[in-house]
Amino acid sequence: MPWLQLTFETTPDDAEQLSDLLSEAGASAVTFLDSADQPLYEPPVGETPLWSRTRVMGLFDAATDINQVVEQISTELTPKPLPDWRVSPLEDKDWEREWMENFKPMSFGEHLWIIPSWTKPPQPDAINILLDPGLAFGTGTHPTTALCLQWLDEHNATLGSIQYDEVIDYGCGSGILAVAAAMLGAKHIWAVDNDPQALIATHDNATKNSVAESIEAVLPEALPDIKTPLLLANILAQPLMDFADRFAQHVSPGGHIVLSGILGDQAEQVASCYRPWFEMEAPVLLDGWVRLAGIRHS
Repeated sequence: MPWLQLTFETTPDDAEQLSDLLSEAGASAVTFLDSADQPLYEPPVGETPLWSRTRVMGLFDAATDINQVVEQISTELTPKPLPDWRVSPLEDKDWEREWMENFKPMSFGEHLWIIPSWTKPPQPDAINILLDPGLAFGTGTHPTTALCLQWLDEHNATLGSIQYDEVIDYGCGSGILAVAAAMLGAKHIWAVDNDPQALIATHDNATKNSVAESIEAVLPEALPDIKTPLLLANILAQPLMDFADRFAQHVSPGGHIVLSGILGDQAEQVASCYRPWFEMEAPVLLDGWVRLAGIRHS
């Protein structure tokens, strides 16, 4: 079935209202896109930021009278002016299949792969993590997640030793880092997040990869006062700085800390917050994002 796509160029203040009005007018789907090539980084939980110039697109059956839809939206917006708009035909596609085809297996270092459940592993003998895109952040496609996965892969030889019998993954999102650590040999992982959806996603992905018995998904207040040889935190620069003392108390002497979610120009500021407790390594950069790692002083 052919479709019509009605597009408005607007601002964040009006985008949500336009989205609601498009839905009320019968749109089968509503999408937000950037109109100004402006990057948005992972937001704090509970926030949904939009671009300074936002494109709001509604998808309608080709038989829809778009002029009537626009008139209805204009009336509802009054006294606000109707934003610039345009309509264009959209070729019918198997959208689910196209989306699936765009999510491919990804490798991280020598041993580790992230595999969508509908594809075959390119290297069956590798450590293959089954993971599909979902509501929680973290599928390996973002540089911050990739940087942490690469670190885990590089330390594959020691993750299975007694040295890494316990790990903390703070800001676990989908659970991808916790699952990777478990499959690389870590004995027990505390997966911590303040978003209940993330804890559900972590449990589901741990179960899917047969490591649920090794991963305990908890809210921050449920994390016990323990020291571990490895703490991973893929969150954002400001909370990383705010939590420096807390994280340091969770890492045993000689243990590792791995931090991501940091932009290149934030790296030195974040690293300086951890130097009182850690010997910090040189930053590792990927697509404008940085991974910091350090070893806890004795």
